[in-house]
Amino acid sequence: MTVNAASRWDPKAYAANAAFVPAMGAPVLDLLAPQAGERILDIGCGDGVLTQRIVDAGAQVVGVDASPAMVEAAVAKGLDARVQDCQALAFGPEFDAGFSNAALHWMLDKAGVARGAFAALKPSGRFVGEMGGHGNVAAIWRAVHAVLAERGHAIRAQDTHWYPTVADFTDTYAAAGFVAIEAQLIPRPTPLPTGVAGWVTTFRSGLMDIDGIPADEQALIAEAIERRTAPELKTADGWVADYVRLRFTMRKPA
Repeated sequence: MTVNAASRWDPKAYAANAAFVPAMGAPVLDLLAPQAGERILDIGCGDGVLTQRIVDAGAQVVGVDASPAMVEAAVAKGLDARVQDCQALAFGPEFDAGFSNAALHWMLDKAGVARGAFAALKPSGRFVGEMGGHGNVAAIWRAVHAVLAERGHAIRAQDTHWYPTVADFTDTYAAAGFVAIEAQLIPRPTPLPTGVAGWVTTFRSGLMDIDGIPADEQALIAEAIERRTAPELKTADGWVADYVRLRFTMRKPA
């Protein structure tokens, strides 16, 4: 699999520092409106928290994710979860619906994801989800780049995320064949229960590992990023990240 080097996961750290991600997925589940007996593909299922909620609605769900550790956590919940590169999905037209939450922005081959999702759906099948959108956590990424530069670490020329505009997203999925595409950017200030340092530990440590940054320095980097973002993101009630989500619905033609 050729997956994003930044997308490396520890299920325990994710549960401790990023449990807000599935917790805020309720509006997307409402858009999906899973029905009993439907067959649904969860693209980027992670540890299966939202996958389980779709199963609880009576649907038959297959979850796919590139992280073996996260898939193992989902399987431990009794879910049908499989290790697969979501940029090269290997399904024919067998699903009534596709679903994805907080995952597509990690998949840099955006066209590959769109083609695979389209191929996996039955005619008239719907695809619903939410991902990071244009401007997502901009304050945190500015601080990440500044702190890495100050410490003499290279800033990668290629972005490690796809945070699309509505136009870019719509064009990508229309090119794959989808119709009735509706997408919107939603600013969503998001509380960080373990602060910006916890966020960096969860969402940036994989790439720092790849870049050979020792664990003790990674901790110092996380603390420095947190200090730098404090004027923008620390409130009287705690840390709040500048999330922007792109929420979408679309369907495959009949």
